[in-house]
Amino acid sequence: MGPGGQHNRRGKYVVASITAVVLTVALASCVIGGEKKSDAASVVEDFVTALNNHDAEAAAALTSYPNAARPSIQQMFDGLAAKSTDFDVAQVMDLGSDSGLFTLDASWNFGEGKDWSYQSQGEVRDLSVGWRVSWDPSVLVPDLGNGRTVSYTRTDAAPPKVVDSTGTLLMNEQTINAITLDPATMPDPVDTTRRLATVLEPVAPLVTSESMLADLAANPGKPVTAVLLRDPDYAYLESDFAIPGVVVVKTPKLIASDRRINSPLLDPLRTVWQANRDATAGWAVNLVEPNGFPIKQAGFQGPPGPDVAATLDSHAQLAAIEAVVSAGTPAAIVAIRPSDGAILAAAQNNQAIEQGPIAFTGLRPAGGALDLVRLASSMQNGVDPGSVSAEQLADTGQQLGLGNGFHIQGLEQQTAVLAANRPGVDQAMNNVMANKTSNDASAPTVTPFGMAMLAASIARGSAPLPMMVFGQPATADVAPTALPGDVNNRLRDAMRGAGGLAGYPDMMAAGAASGDDRWFYGARGDFAFAVFVADADGGDRAMQMTDKLFQELGKPADK
Repeated sequence: MGPGGQHNRRGKYVVASITAVVLTVALASCVIGGEKKSDAASVVEDFVTALNNHDAEAAAALTSYPNAARPSIQQMFDGLAAKSTDFDVAQVMDLGSDSGLFTLDASWNFGEGKDWSYQSQGEVRDLSVGWRVSWDPSVLVPDLGNGRTVSYTRTDAAPPKVVDSTGTLLMNEQTINAITLDPATMPDPVDTTRRLATVLEPVAPLVTSESMLADLAANPGKPVTAVLLRDPDYAYLESDFAIPGVVVVKTPKLIASDRRINSPLLDPLRTVWQANRDATAGWAVNLVEPNGFPIKQAGFQGPPGPDVAATLDSHAQLAAIEAVVSAGTPAAIVAIRPSDGAILAAAQNNQAIEQGPIAFTGLRPAGGALDLVRLASSMQNGVDPGSVSAEQLADTGQQLGLGNGFHIQGLEQQTAVLAANRPGVDQAMNNVMANKTSNDASAPTVTPFGMAMLAASIARGSAPLPMMVFGQPATADVAPTALPGDVNNRLRDAMRGAGGLAGYPDMMAAGAASGDDRWFYGARGDFAFAVFVADADGGDRAMQMTDKLFQELGKPADK
C-alpha cells in the first residue's frame, strides 16, 4: 500500500494514490471520517457488513461472480463455525474512476484463547452493473483459491485412560465396528440377513436373520445396526462381511477394557473423561488442498490429558455383578468406602438396566429401610420412633447422608426424598418408581445409592462426601454434621450380628422390607454396601444376594 495509507477501524477510510493528481481527484469524492465515500469504498463497506452478518447471499451479490462466490463464502462460515467473526476495512485505495484496491482485517474467535487474525487484499471495479468486488477466494482468506477449502478442527493428543482404584486399566478408547444393514444396497434382504447371521453366530448368536429382518421392517428404508464389534472380534471375521447390503462403520469409543465389567458408573466416567479431553484440546485452522492435505494457518496441538483415576474397584465390581444376576427381578448393588466416600462398585441386573440407572436415580418407597434413621431421630428429639415427624426424619437423614443434595461431576444421582413437601419433579419420579403396594405419594423414598450412603455414614460416624473420581469429591447443598456419638453407637449396636446373615461376625448390617421390595445394607471393615431387590420372590432374597457378594469378594482378584 502507498505510504499515505492510515489504519482506521469500522468504516473510516483513507483514500490513497500513486500520484498527486489522482490523490487530489480521489479526495474530492471520498472524505475521511465517514462523510461522503467513493462508490468503491461503499461497496467494500457493504461487502464487509454482509460478511459480519454471515450473509453469504448478500456478500456474493456484491462480487463480480456471485455464483462462484456464494458457495465459497458459505463454506468458509461452515468450515470455521466460529463463535464470533469480525471483518473490518483497513484501507481503500482508488486507482482511478473505475477500479480500486482494498485491505481487510479479519478476526475469528473459536473459544477462550483460540483467536485467528490476518489481513487479506482485494480489488474492486466499476462494472456495467455497478461497483463490485472482483471475485477471488483470497479476498476471504489469503491463498484460499485453487480449489482449497478452510476449516477449523480440534486437535487432541493420545487419549487418556481410565484406571480403577488400584491403578489397573478400567476403560480405554477402542475402535467399535458397527455392522450395519443398508437397504439401498441390499437386493435380497432375506439372503443378506441369513448370511450375516451365520457369520455373526460365533460372537453374537442372538443376532438372527429374523431379528434383523424385524429391525429393517421397523425402520423402512433406513440403515440399521445389526451388532457392535470390538476390533479383535471384527478382525477375526472381517473377510466374511463382504455381503451385499452390509456396511461397516468404524467409530472410536471409550469402553471397558474387561468386557465382563458393566456398570451404571461407566457412562458418567465417559462424561468425566470427555471433560478431561475438552479441557486439554488444542485447535487448528487449516487450508485444505483438494487432495485433503491440510496446510496449517493457526492453532496449537493439545497436550495429553491426565488419566482419569476412578474410584471403582474392578474386583468389587465383578463380585457385585456376579451377585446381582442371581435375582430374576430388578436388582442393584452399590458399595462405598466409608473412610473417603469412594464409590467402589455399582451393579444392576438386566431387568434393572431396562429401567435405567436405578442404582443412583431409582427412588423406591423406603418402608422399613428408614427404621434406623427414625431410631436416631427419636433419640435426638426425645420422642417415640413412631412419632418422628417428616421434618425431624429429614434433618436426621441429612446427618446420615440421606436427602442432602450431593453434586458429583458426571453422575446424576439422588439419595432420598424424606420431607413431606417435595418438589414436583421428585414426586413425579416417585410416582413412576413407587412400588405397586404403596399408593402414598408423600411416603419417604430412597435409592440404592442413598442406602449405601446410610450404611457408610453409620460405619464412619458421619456422612462422607461421595466421589466417583479421586480428587473430585462431591459438593453438598448442606454441610454434613455428625450424629452424637451415643446415637451413632446405638445404631451400630442395632446392626450387630450382621442382620442375621451367618458367617460374618465382623459385619454390621440390617435388612428391611417395603411391600415386595427387599433391602439389605451394612458395612464390613471399610466396605459399606446396599443391596436392593424389587418385587422379590422371597423375604430373604436381598440377604442371599449379600451372601453371594461377599463370597465373590473372598475369591482372589484376577491378575
